[in-house]
Amino acid sequence: MGGASRTLQVMAERPDGSMDVEGCAALSHVLLDFIEAEDPVEGEYEIEVSSPGIDRPLTRLTDFARWSGHEAKIELHAPIESVGDSQSDKIKGRKRFRATLLGLDGQDVMIRADNTDIKFPFRAVANAKLVLTDKLINENSKTRNLAQQEK
Repeated sequence: MGGASRTLQVMAERPDGSMDVEGCAALSHVLLDFIEAEDPVEGEYEIEVSSPGIDRPLTRLTDFARWSGHEAKIELHAPIESVGDSQSDKIKGRKRFRATLLGLDGQDVMIRADNTDIKFPFRAVANAKLVLTDKLINENSKTRNLAQQEK
């Protein structure tokens, strides 16, 4: 991130989806050691390490499968041309959706918006982020509790 002071922002989580303050601190120290040894980014900057949070951005193809069944806000690079059914008038020409994630079909993302199933290539996604819902909060709480029990 640019501006008056530059920031290198790193979002991280464990394979089980959890990340706590201690994990962020440990990762921060490892990153600092790497940066001091390798100097991969020119100039001065701050390092910020955090978990993606409960209403996380969806940045990998696998995120759309992992969070299937949850609501997301999705913006595409270009509007949808067609969806191939009678509901297409509601969808055609749109590039922003608040939809339920349905998973993947190969390299395509599948969602349900306005009672219409929509499929588009993952590369068409400009931005996507989970929507904070009770269902998401409950699943996150279960994941945190399981992670704490395993410690």
